[in-house]
Amino acid sequence: MSTQAETLWNQLCADAGVDPQQRMAARRAILADSSALDATVYRPDDNDPDAEELDMGDAKVLFLGPFEAPVEWDAAEREDFFDDADPALFFSVRIECEAEPGTSGFFVPEVGDYLAVMDGGKIQMYFLHDWREDDDGCTCVLIRDDIQL
Repeated sequence: MSTQAETLWNQLCADAGVDPQQRMAARRAILADSSALDATVYRPDDNDPDAEELDMGDAKVLFLGPFEAPVEWDAAEREDFFDDADPALFFSVRIECEAEPGTSGFFVPEVGDYLAVMDGGKIQMYFLHDWREDDDGCTCVLIRDDIQL
């Protein structure tokens, strides 16, 4: 990794409060995991809702299983989070951009992004609903769109 890329990576990790070496090891493990699916990440234009989404680039998505709300959430917190959507459509995943940090194609996923995930020869669309960064990677909650392309 170049000095500029390492500086960027260290800053991203410092901002997230994670250890850069542990986080990089987790990133590499997710990218190399044979069960991680190929995806393309798209970001809507906040200034123009009718504009075409920006193609952020390719990523690997490792599905961890259905999202389970923390037991300490009360009914109001659950209602806020799921917002009338079927909880069965929510999944916990780890997402890693395939581009190396410091390159022009590198990005960090954001709430509001869309993902086109290649699963079993079919493209399945997801919406990135929530995320957090820790030493083990970028853990996200995706909502599956029932429409298959």
